[in-house]
Amino acid sequence: MSRITEKAHRLIVRELEARDIQGLVPSHGGILSLLFTGEVYTMNDLAQKIHRTKPTVTVLVDKLTALGYVKKEKSSKDSRVTFIQLTEAGAALQQSFEAVSQKMNEVVYKGLTTSELGQLDNLLERIQKNLKE
Repeated sequence: MSRITEKAHRLIVRELEARDIQGLVPSHGGILSLLFTGEVYTMNDLAQKIHRTKPTVTVLVDKLTALGYVKKEKSSKDSRVTFIQLTEAGAALQQSFEAVSQKMNEVVYKGLTTSELGQLDNLLERIQKNLKE
């Protein structure tokens, strides 16, 4: 599983670089995908939704902010709360992300039948459930 993850990450980075997108890594994808909806999220919301710790999300968001893809804004009601949203540059990444995702699906699922895809989905879901317990 770790070799598959490593190769998938390399493919994602290669596809992003081919689209002249520098500095992003696969771990940024979860945050950007949520923000592509146009919603504004708190750091806590992002951490919960992408199943990462708040410190990890803080590091990822700080990098995305430095790259100009997201902006942070403190809540006027509670200074402990920070809202995260896409910038125009971040929103402009959506089409490229969808293309990279499509490419990943083509590579990963190449040669698999519909039945095999269903089996794979079920097996991966069971593994995930086993690891949760």
